[in-house]
Amino acid sequence: MADLKMAHAAATKSGAATPVLTVQNLEAWYGESHVLHGINFHVNAGEVVTLLGRNGAGKTTTLKSVMGIISKRTGSIRFGDQDITRTSSDKIARMGVAFCPEERGIFASLDVRENLLLPPVVRPGGLSLDQIFDLFPNLKERLDSQGTKLSGGEQQMLAIARILRTGARFLMLDEPTEGLAPVIIQQIGQTIARLKKEGFTILLVEQNFRFAATVADRYYIVEHGKVIDGFANSDLQANMDKLHTYLGV
Repeated sequence: MADLKMAHAAATKSGAATPVLTVQNLEAWYGESHVLHGINFHVNAGEVVTLLGRNGAGKTTTLKSVMGIISKRTGSIRFGDQDITRTSSDKIARMGVAFCPEERGIFASLDVRENLLLPPVVRPGGLSLDQIFDLFPNLKERLDSQGTKLSGGEQQMLAIARILRTGARFLMLDEPTEGLAPVIIQQIGQTIARLKKEGFTILLVEQNFRFAATVADRYYIVEHGKVIDGFANSDLQANMDKLHTYLGV
């Protein structure tokens, strides 16, 4: 428990704030496979928090557990003042939580407009189409294109844009820059920074900590299904040697 207390203390160094998500002793399973072994972290309102770690560390499983997609989970997941540990994913979505998966989930048989309008609005305050096109002008030009005819970067824009319509204010983005060209990665970073300024709270899974460093307020390191360290972005340089060790880069 000492390492978790150290990580928690380091990650909260940025000052007192209001947690919108608090995860304590989270364990999760895929069938008989025990993947998470007591995850502990929190996300304050208006923050961008990044989970860093190698492939298979448990980062994506953590997001899916928060979203209620992983059915077999124990511990405590609190969203605001509500315990959502055993809440179904559809109810969690209606609370204003949205998950953008690594595989993006673009429907091949639908065009961009249909993909964009497919998710229901769950809460007031979602972005209008004009606001979305202001963020992602490429999508306006491709409205009649089939989802699978988009580039990887355009598919990622569409996946993010789709959840912004719903009214969700807590966004979980799983590897949003994977496989994208540098110019698109830069645009995704600018979008995340803009969403933060507009009051969104974002939990980000990334392996590219150089990208994460441009948007994140705080980091947690996930290894073997546990949070083993955490620090604020202001302490990133002081932790670079540890990051190289943790991430194997």
